[in-house]
Amino acid sequence: MQAAVMEESNAINIEQQQSALNNGQEQVSNNNEQQQQQQQPSSPTLVATPTSTSGGNATPAFSYDDLFPALPTNTSSAATLSSSSGPSIARVQSSQNSQILTLSGEERKSTESDKFGEGESKRICQQITKETGAQIEIVSNKNQSLTFLIKGKHSELLDARRKILMSFSTQASRQLTIPREHYRVILGKGGQRLRDLERSTSTRINIPSQNDESEFITIAGTKEGIEKAEQEIRQLSAEQYKKSSDRFSVPKIYHPFIVGPYNENLNKLQEETGAKINVPPQQVQKDEIIISGEKDAVAAAKAKVEAIYKEMEKKCATVSVEVAKPQHRYVIGPKGSTIAEILQLTGVSVEMPPNDSTSETITLRGPQVALGNALTVVYQKANSVKSVEIDAPHWIHKYVIGRKGANMKQLEENCPNVNVNCLEDLIKLEGDPENVDKAVSYLTEIIRNYEENFTFEVMTVNPSYYKHIIGKAGANVNRLKDELKVNINIEEREGQNNIRIEGPKEGVRQAQLELQEKIDKLENEKSKDVIIDRRLHRSIIGAKGEKIREVKERYRQVTITIPTPQENTDIVKLRGPKEDVDKCHKDLLKLVKEIQESSHIIEVPIFKQFHKFVIGKGGANIKKIRDETQTKIDLPAEGDTNEVIVITGKKENVLEAKDRIQKIQNELSDIVNEEVQISPKYYNSIIGTGGKLISAIMEECGGVSIKFPNSDSKSDKVTIRGPKDDVDKAKAQLLELANERQLASFTTEVRAKQQHHKFLIGKNGASIRKIRDATGARIIFPSNEDTDKEVITIIGKEESVKKAKEQLEAIIKECDEVTEGEVSVDPRHHKHFVAKRGQILHRISEECGGVMISFPRPGSNSDKVTIKGAKDCIEAAKQRIEETVADLEAQTTIEVIIPQRQHRTIMGARGFKVQQVTSEFDVQIKFPDRDATDPVEGLTNGTTGVNGEGDGLSQGQEDGSDQTVEPVRQCDVIRITGRIEKCLAAKQALLDLIPIEEELSVPFDLHRTIIGPRGANVRQFMSKYDVHVELPPSELKSDIIKVSGTPAHVAEAKEALEKMIEDYEADRADRELRSFVLQIDVDTEYHSKLIGRHGAVINKLRADHDVNISLPKRDDPNQRIISITGYQANAEKARDAILEIVGELQTLHREVIEIDTRIHSHIIGQRGRTIRKIIEDHKVDIKFPSSDEAQNNPNAVTIIGKEEDVENAKEVLLSMAEDYERDYLENLPPSPQPQTVGAFLSASGGASNNSAGSGGAGGPTENGFIIKDAPWEKQKQQAKNLTAPNTQSQEDFPHFAAGGAPVAATPITSVWGPKN
Repeated sequence: MQAAVMEESNAINIEQQQSALNNGQEQVSNNNEQQQQQQQPSSPTLVATPTSTSGGNATPAFSYDDLFPALPTNTSSAATLSSSSGPSIARVQSSQNSQILTLSGEERKSTESDKFGEGESKRICQQITKETGAQIEIVSNKNQSLTFLIKGKHSELLDARRKILMSFSTQASRQLTIPREHYRVILGKGGQRLRDLERSTSTRINIPSQNDESEFITIAGTKEGIEKAEQEIRQLSAEQYKKSSDRFSVPKIYHPFIVGPYNENLNKLQEETGAKINVPPQQVQKDEIIISGEKDAVAAAKAKVEAIYKEMEKKCATVSVEVAKPQHRYVIGPKGSTIAEILQLTGVSVEMPPNDSTSETITLRGPQVALGNALTVVYQKANSVKSVEIDAPHWIHKYVIGRKGANMKQLEENCPNVNVNCLEDLIKLEGDPENVDKAVSYLTEIIRNYEENFTFEVMTVNPSYYKHIIGKAGANVNRLKDELKVNINIEEREGQNNIRIEGPKEGVRQAQLELQEKIDKLENEKSKDVIIDRRLHRSIIGAKGEKIREVKERYRQVTITIPTPQENTDIVKLRGPKEDVDKCHKDLLKLVKEIQESSHIIEVPIFKQFHKFVIGKGGANIKKIRDETQTKIDLPAEGDTNEVIVITGKKENVLEAKDRIQKIQNELSDIVNEEVQISPKYYNSIIGTGGKLISAIMEECGGVSIKFPNSDSKSDKVTIRGPKDDVDKAKAQLLELANERQLASFTTEVRAKQQHHKFLIGKNGASIRKIRDATGARIIFPSNEDTDKEVITIIGKEESVKKAKEQLEAIIKECDEVTEGEVSVDPRHHKHFVAKRGQILHRISEECGGVMISFPRPGSNSDKVTIKGAKDCIEAAKQRIEETVADLEAQTTIEVIIPQRQHRTIMGARGFKVQQVTSEFDVQIKFPDRDATDPVEGLTNGTTGVNGEGDGLSQGQEDGSDQTVEPVRQCDVIRITGRIEKCLAAKQALLDLIPIEEELSVPFDLHRTIIGPRGANVRQFMSKYDVHVELPPSELKSDIIKVSGTPAHVAEAKEALEKMIEDYEADRADRELRSFVLQIDVDTEYHSKLIGRHGAVINKLRADHDVNISLPKRDDPNQRIISITGYQANAEKARDAILEIVGELQTLHREVIEIDTRIHSHIIGQRGRTIRKIIEDHKVDIKFPSSDEAQNNPNAVTIIGKEEDVENAKEVLLSMAEDYERDYLENLPPSPQPQTVGAFLSASGGASNNSAGSGGAGGPTENGFIIKDAPWEKQKQQAKNLTAPNTQSQEDFPHFAAGGAPVAATPITSVWGPKN
């Protein structure tokens, strides 16, 4: 495998720009040159030229310097650049790098994904980008190689490169044997070295874990990466082989002398020998010392350690001293620093008892002469710190600390190195004895002062009073704090609800009195909720709050809270003194009652045509009724179809207003009230769903009012109100509906025993459905809620009900004649019937009219089975049981041999396929245990055996290929139990489920269609026919497709594919016929007519003849050829149609007229409206000159059409042109000539136009526009042949800023002439 090609583009640096900046600068011009440049003319100056004449048409010449003045020279910047001598520019390097990684086709992992597109490759690159942060671009080349462009930081590039190689390149692996003790070196700290190695070599390295017994390190990746990683690992291992380690024991008591004070001895030994010495910490009770490093270094270090041990063993003596346990920590010091200090000062080791030990003995070990000095130092250290406890109540601690720790800061300044610790009711001080005494005196004075002048009180308060005590935004509590200088805290913990007051004694007493007074007042208060319909809240409040304000003024100490409309509640809350709350409650209820009495609402239906009479002239009638009855009367809006008038007020007043309004209607028309007697049981059917039926009747009958009585009244009187004719019509319709419902509601009852109901209903309701279909009656059986379970109700027309009753009674009579029968069943078959909770018995009972079947108890040898039920049902059940017994006795078990690897395929998803076979053939199929791999003697896969001749042959053997004969195992044998003929059929069905694979030749061009977008078609095909389709890779361009599945499904799939091939061939043949191309030569001036407006003409030709018509493109060599593609006959018809259109166009008259080109836009009009109207009115075509035609004659306008129409259009156009030229062009003032190059050009052109207008040539002057002393003119004087600018010239193409190169000593002459 070739190594991946890496190309790295380094970041651009500008390190060398300083020298280029210094060397590439141009010298500053002298002052004379600057003055000459500054004295430039302010406007162009005319200069005489050899081409100029004295005539009026002479072309003026202009100076180049006048037209293109030089830019001012920036001398300061140039001087700065030239004199710059500062420090060199710092090296700048981009943090972004890029790499190109190329994988050849041989190195790629797989190219099978090409047949479904390269979406997978793109997805992998996106995932790598997400993981590493590098940007990746991928390109697939024709030679199947892949090229990746990776951009990012260096570490990101390495990670991305490794992941790309692992994902896309062919991966190899190699195993190395490395001693396990070297693994930690390969891993590095936290596994960092292993990660760096993987990143740099683009490999994946797997090191066995501690629990893994494997001794191999596995490296996976590219061949080059594996070799590099192996070399690095072996090099690390080789370095470890050079190192050594040694373990030996030294008594723990001598370790301090080896380590030395502050590790001095240990560090010195490690520096001298170069070995690493590991001595266990003091708190670890181990004697073992480990030395590692080079072999010589380890030996030297061990010798020196043992020498120290031997020496101290001879010199050391011990002495013990008792020191109080609390003082031990002062001997130890922070992190053992005091012990190290004693060892450094005296050379004696201090051994402390364990912290969990109660012993107070400290042992000193060292040279005899140094023990006395060490003992003195130990006592000094033990007594260097004093510890004192001061009694101080817990509540005073915060005052002792002071505001923001002020007292503690003062204590720290006066008594340094004193540690203060506040406990429950104590303050503990530790530190230097002298400073501790000062601190005790200072703190004791503070505590005494607060105990004498300050106190606290705790009050138990109901939590519901807290918000009243605190006040709004804490107003009440804050006032007490400010006035009395106390601190008030509310404590809610462990079920206690207390208010704690702390501060000066007098302030605490005053605060307690005020709070107690507030609490007493709150305890006397009462809260009450009044439920008032929220619809009345607005009425209680009154206009602008007048009513509720009156109530609040009467009860000033009561707070009344009425919910807002958004709260959606009926509860009005009252709070205040008990008596006032009770009185306010009564007044509110009284007010509500008055509002309710005055809010009686009644709706009066008044026909729409009488509303105007109720209102009266200018509203006189309605106003009079409102004033006299003190009611509120609301009429529907003018456009509203509602006829109801709503009256609100006191009940008696509302009734009076209602009578007066109805009186107006009755006086104006013959309104009558009539009652119709209809049974209440028909009300619902007459009203209809949602009142649709009764509403339709009222609307049809002139809007009469039909009122049904309430369901509680049990009345059968329906009231109809309205004009007499409409009432009569509605009455007739209601009676007709009632009669129809009555005829269809004849009811009778039949009684039958509850146990017989299932016989009447039949299986799945078959019997009862048959009676319903035959008679049309509705039969209702009793439900679980009915008390009488034997009554069956029949509803319908009388005749239908009677027929249904006769049929039901006949069946009931048969059911009453229940008999009992017996059938003999061998006891060995009883278990089959009662198994699975009697599933088979239940099925027989349901099929045979619900008979009761009783088998003898288990253990009895009886073979009598009792059946109870109707005679016919008993016979049917007997027959069914006997058939089942016959099946059981005829049952046999056969075996079918199918290799175990195909069992999953045969079973199907969740055993669906095998369940179908079991159900269809009524057999039992048992699959073997797949772990039973013992061979079956006498049978082999592929030989004639249980499956019969050829049944066990695999696909390959059927094709005659030579394959190894496999022995039959226990897990290959499937057993089928049932009747022999059903077993054989089931066996064949199982064998038919064995998958086969067939090859089919499908044209390669059709493969893309079979696959579909993203493989959708092939997935749908495989799902539809339950087969697997394998298409060849696209690069092979093979026609062979493999289809695998069951034989039946494969046959169906092949048939479908053959049909697709037929359709494809037919479509290809049709495409060839439709590809006939016919070309015709048509003059380009007719092309636009063939296209038509918005393509209307050509689109109609395409649609009428089913062809594609292509006009020539701009770059086509022959602009006259029109191509027609389609069926030959259609193309010829389209050609004839086009030639016919062209022929008609050629017969038209055409005339060219002259109109000033400046008038063309006026004739065309805004968006072509004016010219379009002329074209439509005169039925002609008008063409204005194109840009190419305008060069010859810009004034030419062509008119095409019938001769008469052309003349009429011509007159209109000339008339418009004449009017516009007279009104506008002649009065156009001369435009001012700005002093610009454009002005000179236009002036020259204007002269030409004027001359043309006066009969001149009308074109530009012969000499044109001339500029004197231009660079190209100077160059012509120097050389006759003009050459292209020299790109090497520093003057023609100067470098920018600091990036310029050094100027040549002799600058190249510029094509633009000498520099100004």
